[in-house]
Amino acid sequence: MAHQVRVRFAPSPTGYLHIGGARTALFNWLFARHHGGTFVLRVEDTDRARNTEEAAAAIYEGLRWLGLNWDEGPHVGGDFGPYFQSQRTEIYQRYLQQLQDAGHIFEDQGALRFRSPREHVIVDDLVAGKIDFDLSNEQTHPDMTIRRPDGSWIFHFVNVIDDMEMKISHVIRGEDHLSNTPKHIELFRALGVEPPRYAHIPLILNRDGSKMSKRDQGASVDYYIKRGFLPEAVRNYLCLLGWSPKDNREKIPIEEVIPLFDLNKVVRGHATFDPDKLHWLNGEYARELPDDRFQQLARDALFASGVKLENFSDDYIRAALETC
Repeated sequence: MAHQVRVRFAPSPTGYLHIGGARTALFNWLFARHHGGTFVLRVEDTDRARNTEEAAAAIYEGLRWLGLNWDEGPHVGGDFGPYFQSQRTEIYQRYLQQLQDAGHIFEDQGALRFRSPREHVIVDDLVAGKIDFDLSNEQTHPDMTIRRPDGSWIFHFVNVIDDMEMKISHVIRGEDHLSNTPKHIELFRALGVEPPRYAHIPLILNRDGSKMSKRDQGASVDYYIKRGFLPEAVRNYLCLLGWSPKDNREKIPIEEVIPLFDLNKVVRGHATFDPDKLHWLNGEYARELPDDRFQQLARDALFASGVKLENFSDDYIRAALETC
C-alpha cells in the first residue's frame, strides 16, 4: 500500500471484552501485521456514568491474553496521544471552533448540531462494496448532534476527530456501524480531510440466527480465560468468524494467518458462533501442548477451582496430571 497502514481498536470501558469486540481487534491487528503497519488502542471513555477501571482492565487483559499487543495506546504511549477520549477535550474544542467558524454548526435547545450539506454520500467499503446513502431528506436524516447540552461529546464527532488526528488509514469495524459512516464522511469533508478507507465486517450471530449479545453465555473473552481455554485456540477460532484462508483449513497458527490475511478474504455474510467447533479446536491445540506448559496450565486451573495444591507433593501432582 502507498501509505502507511494505521488501524485502531476503540472500545468503551463499560463492560467486559465481548467476543465481537475481540474479533474486531484481531482483524485490525492482523491487517496491521500483514502490511507492516501500526495497531492503535484507543479508549472511548466519554460515557462517564458507565465507565469503570475494572472494565478497562478487562479489555487490556483480554487483548494481552489473545496476544494482540498494541503499538500505541495505554501503557505504551505514542506520538498521537492522549489515547483516552476523556483527556482530549481541548482537541475536540479546537475542531468544533473550526466547524463553527465555517458555518457548519448551529445550536438547538442547548445542543450543538452539525449542519448536513444534504447530499448523496458514496461509501466505498472494502468489504460491503459501494453503497449510495441519500442524506438529502431532513426527516429521515436529521442534522446530527455533536455535543449535548451538558457539554459531553457525541460518539460521531470525537470518533472522526480521533481518526483524523491519529492518522488512521483504515477503519475496520462491525457492520452495525455502516449506517454511521456517511455521517462521518460528511464531517471529514467539512474539515477538508480525506476520510480513511472503511471495512465493515460481518456481525457474529448465535446458532439460532440471533445477534450475539453481552447476555449470551460465552460472549465474553473472560469466560474462556476463566475456563482454561488456550488463547491460541480462541484466537484461531475468531480468525474464522468472517474470514477464510480459502483452503478449507480450520486449524491454522497465527504465524500463518498473518501473511494470508487481507480484507478481500473477509466474507460478506454473517458469521455464526459455534461453541462446539471452538471446543473441538481447543482440544486440537491442547493435544499439541508441550508437557511443561500442560503441567503449568493444569496446576493453574486446579488452583483456580479451589484445589489446595500445597497439600500434595510436587511429584504426586505431576504424576497425577500425566495420567490425563
